[in-house]
Amino acid sequence: MTTAALIVAAGMSSRMGDFKPMLNIGSISIAQRVVATFRQAGVEKIVMITGFHATMLERHLSDNGIVFLRNEHYETTQMFDSVCIGLRYLKDKCDRVLFTPVDIPLFTASTVHTLMKTDAELACPAVGGEPGHPTLIASALFDRILKDPGDQGLRGALERCGTEIFLVPVSDRGILHDADTPEDYRALLKYHNEQLVRPMIQVSLAREKVFFDSRAAMLFRLINETQSVRTACQRMQMSYSSGWNTIRTLEGQMSRTLVRRSQGGAGGGKSSLTEDGQRLLSRYDAYSAALREEAKKRFEEFFGDLF
Repeated sequence: MTTAALIVAAGMSSRMGDFKPMLNIGSISIAQRVVATFRQAGVEKIVMITGFHATMLERHLSDNGIVFLRNEHYETTQMFDSVCIGLRYLKDKCDRVLFTPVDIPLFTASTVHTLMKTDAELACPAVGGEPGHPTLIASALFDRILKDPGDQGLRGALERCGTEIFLVPVSDRGILHDADTPEDYRALLKYHNEQLVRPMIQVSLAREKVFFDSRAAMLFRLINETQSVRTACQRMQMSYSSGWNTIRTLEGQMSRTLVRRSQGGAGGGKSSLTEDGQRLLSRYDAYSAALREEAKKRFEEFFGDLF
């Protein structure tokens, strides 16, 4: 079952008085922390909706392998409209999505794992019966949400979608902490200092130098999806020349063609992964997932009594 993540970060942070996604929690930003938690939980496809300060935020996260979509009307629309942009994009690309606003950065990978184990079409974590984020939404519900008028935002749309929300009990109070105001932010910082240490795994393939990593894998996924190197690069804030340099370096290291090019006619050229390119991507993803699972076990073995 394919699970994607949808992070909405288009708002103007008016109550905070500062740009929330790029405020630091520890040594990394709020936005980086949300992305890192999803990655730690094994979520490969992450989509972020940007709007206010979009270019700055996209550049800030450009090395994180995220698909960026913009809400160009962020000043006059609500969060629900940004959610709909993400659901339209994802509805034929995953079986379900984990949704969260960017300003709830302290839920744990363990909570994400727990959510992903449920078979419910609609679920969210809850502490003592109090629901929080992220919210799990099955793709079967996307069209119903997209047709909703949006009264009372996403919450109203979920209440009217015809499926009861399943509360998944967790002990993670990070699901409840947002950063709407300076007071909220100070509470986040305090809570952060009490969080557990966790392993972070970044997988790279190398000979004399690295030639395939998570960023290259994201480029390959987007080429597969868009049939265009240029569009793939745009969606992950990579320059077109850097994209082709990555492909050429990789093909040189592998001594085989991994991206198929076709000359454009009136509609422009297309690109797609060759069979070797598809095989490399699928094995990299499977290998990365296996390493993350093994890292969790070894972390408990070596550090469980310390943290």
